[in-house]
Amino acid sequence: MNAITPPDAEARAGFRRMQEGTAEDWAKIAGSFRGYARALPDRILDHLKLLDGDFGGFPIDRLHHSLLTATLAHQAGESEEYVVCALLHDIGDTLGSYNHPDIAAAIVKPFVEPEHHWMVEKHGLFQGYYFFHHIGLDREIREQFRGHPNFDRTAAFCEKYDAPAFDADAACMPLEAFEPMLRRVFAAPKQSVYKKAMED
Repeated sequence: MNAITPPDAEARAGFRRMQEGTAEDWAKIAGSFRGYARALPDRILDHLKLLDGDFGGFPIDRLHHSLLTATLAHQAGESEEYVVCALLHDIGDTLGSYNHPDIAAAIVKPFVEPEHHWMVEKHGLFQGYYFFHHIGLDREIREQFRGHPNFDRTAAFCEKYDAPAFDADAACMPLEAFEPMLRRVFAAPKQSVYKKAMED
């Protein structure tokens, strides 16, 4: 099989093994990374749209649920960062059938305050309070976190926004209404080992 050299090869690193990489190679990679990272909000929006029409047995599809959760949080006056977390809390459903909160938490982690990250990461266990006993699981599993500084925040997120967000008749803001918020929250990482690489 012959190797194919792409037309933009000069803009790409030349190493075959990472150990061979030079500063020039990594300058090219960093330059490409900045543009790709800035387009993250577009990819998130595209991925959210994958939830459209995906009911999974629920009364409304997963996109509608995400939008309604964010709508309820927005109407209650929660911060923009909180509302974006509410919007994205179930974005991991497509690939994380058994751990969707972990995927959502990984996406938001560099861009949000630690308490919001924790809320997204743990919301699945806290939401279980409302249904785990119906599927043979322990609805009190969240009690292992009792006393944690973010326990009440996460319990309130589920009670006030996540659990009620299955009403097909409830007024719901469209995805376009949340797009500016999402773009502002994801404009630059607050914490990441790659944060400096985003700086021009």
